[in-house]
Amino acid sequence: MPASPSTARALNDRLALRLLQQDGPLTAAQLKTLTGLSRPTVADLVERLQDAGLIRVVGESGAARRGPNARLYGIVADRAHLAALDVRTGSVSVVVTDLLGATLAEGALPIGADTGTEPAVERAAGLLERTARAAGPAPLHSVGVGAPGLIDPATGELRDSSGLPAWHRGLVRVLQERLEAAVLVENETNLAAVAEHRAGAARDRETFVMFWLGQGVGAAVMLDGRLRQGASGGAGEIGFLPVPGVSGPPSAVNCDGGFHSLVGSVALCELAARHGLVAPGAAARGREEEIAVRTVRTALAAGRAGEPFLDELAGRLALGAAAVASVLDPGCVLLAGAVGHAGGAGLAARVEERLAAVSPLRTEVRAGSLGDGAVLRGALITARDAAQDALFPPG
Repeated sequence: MPASPSTARALNDRLALRLLQQDGPLTAAQLKTLTGLSRPTVADLVERLQDAGLIRVVGESGAARRGPNARLYGIVADRAHLAALDVRTGSVSVVVTDLLGATLAEGALPIGADTGTEPAVERAAGLLERTARAAGPAPLHSVGVGAPGLIDPATGELRDSSGLPAWHRGLVRVLQERLEAAVLVENETNLAAVAEHRAGAARDRETFVMFWLGQGVGAAVMLDGRLRQGASGGAGEIGFLPVPGVSGPPSAVNCDGGFHSLVGSVALCELAARHGLVAPGAAARGREEEIAVRTVRTALAAGRAGEPFLDELAGRLALGAAAVASVLDPGCVLLAGAVGHAGGAGLAARVEERLAAVSPLRTEVRAGSLGDGAVLRGALITARDAAQDALFPPG
């Protein structure tokens, strides 16, 4: 069934806006080439977008070409602002941008484990409000929030999770009450995968699985260009995956005994101690992720001396990747998060080699390219997509 004229116009306008966001400023002739639309159709959509206050003339394409055909059109980036929050167990980071993603203001603050729920919520919400004011007078249109834990796909709400601070759920509720902007919450690993897909190591992949390796371990599933959360929001809870070589199976409320017990930061510190790379008991000092990251980097730089540790780590990661490949056959696994980023291409190559030895399904293993900033990047992408959907619904 062909699209109605109004739907076709909206789709054309959204395509033009996306091109102007990604590649702008552009002339009408360039928009014609990139969209494949006719010259009159492009002229009409340019006029509509200008009348709506979404684009404006920002210059001309060259001194030798004057007149209407040489006008460069760009997004009215200061029409509204976007915000992203990266909510961690003990901290929150905020960035506010214009509609093109240019950073206008940012901030971060620690929130200790001894901070009460209400004070923690107030500190985090206050940080966002101060940062938004510092960015300028434009209204805040959409706010993307990345948080650990499960997001209910039916309601979009952060679910109660054992081991996570109560202020996380309280913060989401307060932001929704205090802000006129749309507040969009998603699991941090899923947002990092969105960022890697749109602007990172998986730009050429419509299907992949990303491992987020840090204090714990999680995964994000991208199939045919769409993030898959699962029926309850739990797709990718790979830390609970039963694996051999641990004390026993995980329980419904604790992932100890699952894949987490092989590749979480505590397990990596213990592995590093066994290989003589850190002092025994390092994992008990409360800096497990930092120690795991430093150890992976040290092992990579140590040449042959670091190979036994890296080989065993790669074997453990290949075990989880083989389980994922046997069910989803994604063709590509990304290693991201603090540990994955530290391991880089060297660790990814080792994992791919060991994965090929235990799985008949050809699976490429890559390192994520966006590092720890992937969560904020993904939250901003989510906020920008929401703003575009609101400005130009698809008919």
